[in-house]
Amino acid sequence: MAEMPKRDDLMWPTLKALRELGGSASIHELDDRVATNLGLPDRVLDIPHGDGPRTEFAYECGWARTALRHLGAVDNSGRGVWSITERGRRIGSAGEVLELIRQERKESRGGRRNSRGRGQEVGESAPEATASTEESWQAALLRILRDMRPDAFERLCQRLLREHGFTRVEVTGRSGDGGIDGTGVLRVNLLSFRVSYQCKRYAGTVGPGSIRDFRGALAGRADKGLFITTGRFTREAEREAVRDGAMAIDLIDGIELCDLLRGKGLGVETQIVADPRFFDAL
Repeated sequence: MAEMPKRDDLMWPTLKALRELGGSASIHELDDRVATNLGLPDRVLDIPHGDGPRTEFAYECGWARTALRHLGAVDNSGRGVWSITERGRRIGSAGEVLELIRQERKESRGGRRNSRGRGQEVGESAPEATASTEESWQAALLRILRDMRPDAFERLCQRLLREHGFTRVEVTGRSGDGGIDGTGVLRVNLLSFRVSYQCKRYAGTVGPGSIRDFRGALAGRADKGLFITTGRFTREAEREAVRDGAMAIDLIDGIELCDLLRGKGLGVETQIVADPRFFDAL
């Protein structure tokens, strides 16, 4: 019976997945490949991490990536793309990566002391600050979004779609629309697509039944469907959204919604800081 892998056990699979994906990948691509390679079932992958926006598996994968980054084996861009470094390519086994991590942690003991007098260990306390900071703003934003009035949340999604190039975006939200909350038109070069969207303030997960119901409401009314939620989609829902022979439904979960709002500066402040290390490495 498969169980939730620990973060140390995810480091080597993460490096292997990056190699298989050509040296770089988005977080979603990377987590999917690691899960597939490990053969983890949906019941494990869908376990939520507390009340936060992530699953337990995604949380542990995030810790593994952070530890590998401190090791210098991987790096990531501001757009959430992770890449393997030259040092990461030289690592040849799970035992080797664990030994390198143990060495780093051992060397870090006796370094800086935190307020309680304990040493800060690479791959443990150090990355925790980064991970918790990233998750805390997303969790705080999702709490705000879930507390919004339904009509206000629909208008927010309308604004977000307009910011991303949609035109003629209308909020419908009428009873009898089969879950369609709004419509819009997206133009891509010479082609235009009629898009209907559903936006739901869920705290938990969205299952495949909701995707099937939404697809049924779209029949003959739209070229594309977009499902936006503050919650998470189960793995089965993600598969249902791209099922062969059926209209594909694009999915935006709570984490991606937060990133999209931050990218457009909608209710999320960002700070621009020059990083001299980038230029020194050229």
